[in-house]
Amino acid sequence: MRKGLFYQFGLLIVAVSMVLAGCSGNNNEPASSSTNTPTETSASGETGGTEGEIKVGILHSQSGTMAISEMSVIDAEMMAIEEINAAGGVLGKKIVPVLEDGASDWPTFAEKARKLISEDKVATVFGGWTSASRKAMLPVFEELNGLLWYPVQYEGLEASPNIFYTGATTNQQIVPSVTWLLENRGKKFYLLGSDYVFPRTANLIIKEQLKAEGGELAGEEYTPLGHTDYSTIISKIKAADPDIVYNTLNGDSNVAFFKQLKDAGITAQAITTLSVSVAEEEIRGIGVDVLEGHLAAWNYYQTTDTPTNAKFVESYKAKFGDERVTADPIEAGYTAVYLWAAAVEKAGSTDVAAVKEAAKELEWDAPSGKVKIDGETQHIYKTVRIGEVQADGQFKELWNSGEAVKPDPFLKGYEWAASIQP
Repeated sequence: MRKGLFYQFGLLIVAVSMVLAGCSGNNNEPASSSTNTPTETSASGETGGTEGEIKVGILHSQSGTMAISEMSVIDAEMMAIEEINAAGGVLGKKIVPVLEDGASDWPTFAEKARKLISEDKVATVFGGWTSASRKAMLPVFEELNGLLWYPVQYEGLEASPNIFYTGATTNQQIVPSVTWLLENRGKKFYLLGSDYVFPRTANLIIKEQLKAEGGELAGEEYTPLGHTDYSTIISKIKAADPDIVYNTLNGDSNVAFFKQLKDAGITAQAITTLSVSVAEEEIRGIGVDVLEGHLAAWNYYQTTDTPTNAKFVESYKAKFGDERVTADPIEAGYTAVYLWAAAVEKAGSTDVAAVKEAAKELEWDAPSGKVKIDGETQHIYKTVRIGEVQADGQFKELWNSGEAVKPDPFLKGYEWAASIQP
């Protein structure tokens, strides 16, 4: 990658954000609501669009239980595409997004991924949220040699040659947050999660870590995605009297759980609740009056203090409305588009093998801070942060790792994790 390209991208983001602030108005509609007509495949059969255009797929849930979280990631990815196009595109070509709805349904994610690669001939896909959606898409991308950029924290124990992971893996979120909680909030953990691969694997890891670091398991419960009645589980939590509820619920189940937790008289001061899938966007949906004082572990907050983030937040609000918020998966989706564009520029091609090779050790000044793609695992180095929800709906950072942490998706650096297998 030419050293000057990242610098040029940084300058171009500033310039484009000024243009967006001046001409976009206060548009509250998500970018994903606009119509994007797929271009025809070139006569030569080259993947990625017609001459002068490169097609990319955007595949997230626009409907169903996960839409509360995924719609804003679409907005961020679309904004990154518009910025790059305004700055001259990639390889002098315009990026053309092709949007598909995963509909919070894992087979649908696989079906739409196949369509984007086989029929639309996209150069790459940005998509997914839950690990179930990613696991459903993975064999499709490997079979068809497509390329997926996955923007959400997950349970680790995976590294596909056809996926780049721009969200945190386990040692960049879950493991350090458990250590921090043990040192600062107590020893008794109650584990609550949605019933699919991420929460169950995350909690398997947490239980091994608790054994190794002197923690205690007070209880463990799972509910289906979309579940809304938590009265029985909250009664069990009260009876168990844990120091911490470690929350791996996903989607709109969090709305029901936290509101019912408050109604039951359990405050953040009484029991520490730390979540790994509740960010600023979810706070808007759940209510700050319900979440104030609760904790979350991420790698980015809207309040993260970097020069790049100030520009990113300004541009995002100028485009989508001042009441909108940024969040970790939003930033990771935005970062994914820029990393892919930089890799394509370095490779001089959208060819999957060439892009993968060019992406190794690639660095970029993301809103969360400097990130780097690990050439071995195709995850990125990320700073770990623990934050507390404030009265304004934003996070106050209580702790961070001080530097970007090298990804370790298989937890090779932890003796206590030796028995955990993918």
